[in-house]
Parts: sequence; structure tokens; C-alpha cells
Amino acid sequence: MIKYSSFVLENGLRVIVHQDKTTPMVAVNVLYDVGAKDEHPGKTGFAHLFEHLMFGGSVNIPSYDNPLQKAGGENNAFTNNDFTNYYLSIPLQNIETAFWLESDRMLDLAFSTKSLDVQRNVVIEEFRQRYLNQPYGDFWLLMRPHAYKKHPYQWSTIGKDISHIENATMQDVKAFYEKFYHPHNAILSVVGNITEKEVRELCCKWFAPIKKGIKYQRTIPQEPVQTKKRMLHVERDVPFDMICMAYHMCARVDKDFYATDLLSDVLSGGNSSRLYNRLVKEKQLFSELDAYITGDIDKGLFVFSGKLMQGVDMEQAEAAIKTEIDIIRQKKISERELKKVTNYVESSVEFSNISILNRAVKLAVSELLGDIELVNTEAQKYRRVTSEEIQNVANKILIEDNCSMMYYNAAGTQKNKK
Repeated sequence: MIKYSSFVLENGLRVIVHQDKTTPMVAVNVLYDVGAKDEHPGKTGFAHLFEHLMFGGSVNIPSYDNPLQKAGGENNAFTNNDFTNYYLSIPLQNIETAFWLESDRMLDLAFSTKSLDVQRNVVIEEFRQRYLNQPYGDFWLLMRPHAYKKHPYQWSTIGKDISHIENATMQDVKAFYEKFYHPHNAILSVVGNITEKEVRELCCKWFAPIKKGIKYQRTIPQEPVQTKKRMLHVERDVPFDMICMAYHMCARVDKDFYATDLLSDVLSGGNSSRLYNRLVKEKQLFSELDAYITGDIDKGLFVFSGKLMQGVDMEQAEAAIKTEIDIIRQKKISERELKKVTNYVESSVEFSNISILNRAVKLAVSELLGDIELVNTEAQKYRRVTSEEIQNVANKILIEDNCSMMYYNAAGTQKNKK
């Protein structure tokens, strides 16, 4: 059980505190409610660009990393389609350094032409290395707009096109910062041997003076229900053919989410899973094959992706996956199989809670989802899922008309190039 307390500053900053007397370290997490889905379709990649810019120094602190490292701290960040998250760990005696650093870049990030050019080049190079010049790197750049036609999940966090970051102006960047990076759009979570009173005092000193900002109101276009199977053929210079089948699924807070997640584990949760045993190990149709969910806050995707063994054609691979789908749609999984996957999920949840950083992130994300108690109830929600619910979810989403298919052919294989 993770015990916590919370309060809200007058400027709208939501603060969560979880005291852990067993650790000499403190984790500080700042979540900004902005992700790739909040970008303008013609100016994408900005949330990810800011993940880099936020470490470029603020008006009063030229370097973020140097003072943190001198205080014995470590930090990192990540961006996804739904939010941007910055986190650090630091010895308790130096906790004020963390509040000083995080508050100053929320107050007034330094915007210089040099900083923008440096971080722009870093992101452009990342785009090239990870997405354009790496085998299968453009997979999600292709798959997202194939599966989504209206919702902004149709582009990845890196952006739609490299030109969007190349052409980003100082005015664009400042406008993005002013819109999203302020107390009213942020959640601060603190985990360690520190009391709520101490956190309140630090927040009043460092965060309370920051202007509230205008609360961002989302107007995200909803994705229409898919009514027909979609097909995409591509050819790339990669070693093996790959197949992908993506099905639209429920949102993160939907009641079906936990059954859908367990469905993916039944199919592809380790070397004892159905897909591995039957299609990788026994039939040797794939060198690797996964089923997973994207886990997005809005309606996400249930994805099958696998690399084919030499000599296996796409239609054969597709048919094999569909056979496994038919089996799980027609027959409930056994209680033994259900217990295996729920035990795995429950142990994963408990193990992840060992880390104070993980707890800090979970508290902030749960608050963002609208139910902070998820940090304590998620394992129970998985445990309550029945085999009937998993079968119902399979029949609801794993249907032909809901599938966006991609044949990702290795160049020169001379097969299925329609």
C-alpha cells in the first residue's frame, strides 16, 4: 500500500507526497500534461523537442545538470503521445536543489538561438539515426497514419516529418512553452523520507510565486470507428520480412483495459505464451512474434508484429496469426492460464514499486488519469479479470474490419509486392 497525501497550490500546481522513511534519497517527478497529441498537425515533434530544451538551462540557472550532479543527483525524462515527464533522484539533505532547479525552468526557461539550434540538431540527428537510418526504424512512422485517420495519435513523438523541427522558429517554441509549461498544467510528486509539511514549505518557497498560466482545454478529434480492413505494402532494405496487424482498442481508463492487457499477455507474455510456443517454437514461422498494447490514454492499439523466418510468405504468416486469434475468440482461456498471467502482472507491479522513482512516476500518472488510487488498486483490477471478459474483449476488437495490416517486405525477396 502506497500511502500519500496531496494538495494544490493557488497557481494550480498539483502536489503529491509519499513518505518513505527507509531511503536516504528523494525522488522528485514533474509531469506536464502535454504530449505529441497536443501538437498542431503542421508543427509536430515539439513535445519531444522540449524534453531536450528543458535541460538547456533557465534564465537564472545556465546549466541544469551541473548543480544537480554536484548535489549527488541524477535525472532523466521521457515524452509520449499523452504527456511529458521529468524525474530526478537526489540525497535528502540536498532536496532543495531539486526544487530550485525544477521551479526555475517552470518559471522562465532560457530561450537562446544557440540552445534552440543545438537541441534542434540533436533531435534531427535522432530522427535520422533511430527512424530513418535504422532497420525497421520507420515502422511507427508508417503504422500510425495507417491506423489513425483523425486522432493525433497518427504521428509519433518524434514528429510527422523532420522538416517540422528543422523549420521550428523561436516564436513557435516560446508559444508552445507558454501554452503548456506552467503550474496549472503540471503535477509534482515527491517520494522519500520527507513529510508533507516539509514539501509544502518548499513548494511555497519555490513554486508558489510562479504565475498560474491558462489551463489548457483539449479539443482532440475523435477517431471514427474503423469499418474496413486496411492494407499497406512497403519494401525496405531490412534483413527479414515483417508483418504487423493493429486493432483499435479501448482507452486507458476504460473498464476493458485490464482484460485487453491480459489478453496480450496470454498471447505473447514470455516463452510459455501461445504465440511463442505455437508459431515461433513449434511451427517456426517467425523468428520473433509479439502481441502488445500501446497503453495510450485515449483509445489505443492492440498490435501483433513479427519477423518471418526465411521462406515463409506473408499470407501464411497472416493466416497463422488469425488462427490463434480465432482460437482465443472461440474458447475461453483456462483458469491456470489466467492465473499465470495475472500472477506475472501482479508481481511486476509489486516489483516496480520497490523503486522510489517508479512510485513518484506512478503517483503523477494516476493523478493525471483522474484516479490517484490506481497506484494501489491496479493489481486488484487485473486480479478481478475473468476468462469470460478476456474472451469478450477478443471478440470485440480482434475482428477483420478493425484491422490495419502492414506487409513490411525485405527488399529483393520477390514476394507479395502488390
